[in-house]
Amino acid sequence: MSAQRLAWAITGSGHYLRESLAILQTLQDVDIYLSRAAAEIIQQYGFQSSLEATGHKVYQDKTASSVPVERFYEGVYHTLVISPATSNTIAKMAYGFSDSLVTNLFAQAGKTRVHSILFACDTAPELESEAPRDHMVKVFPRQIDLENVAKLKHFADTTVVEDMAALQHVIMQRLAACHDLHLHDGVQVLDTLTE
Repeated sequence: MSAQRLAWAITGSGHYLRESLAILQTLQDVDIYLSRAAAEIIQQYGFQSSLEATGHKVYQDKTASSVPVERFYEGVYHTLVISPATSNTIAKMAYGFSDSLVTNLFAQAGKTRVHSILFACDTAPELESEAPRDHMVKVFPRQIDLENVAKLKHFADTTVVEDMAALQHVIMQRLAACHDLHLHDGVQVLDTLTE
């Protein structure tokens, strides 16, 4: 069996989408999964070239059966990252719904004990978020949104991060643990002593 990979799902939010794509450009061996809304938002924000610059295989939510989730049962992935994750996706995951590609990926990751790392869009009572055409807007998440994020923090094999620095740090730690890598100034370096 070939080495396990990272799965990264993107939902339909512009909040830290640019930064998520930038992190993806620094990684290797990743499969990207786009919700229907994510595919629309990437076009709307003008980020298609950033997505393509990652060089990763991209799967889009175009079928009712969400066939790519079978890859979790085949042992293809060691980690699932969902970033950015909309309040809709977070709510569905917090209550066990798996009716879309991304929520189904999260459910299957949990069922196969594949660790999930989530960056939820709504993590504080007040946020600044990027809107299309480089415009910033103030966002005030509802109490229910914050409660759903808090609920996911108690899920097994799940890490919820609250900013991009934490996301990158947790991903790098996970990659180091899964691939016998060590970190040097935040950069992946193959351990020359490991076979």
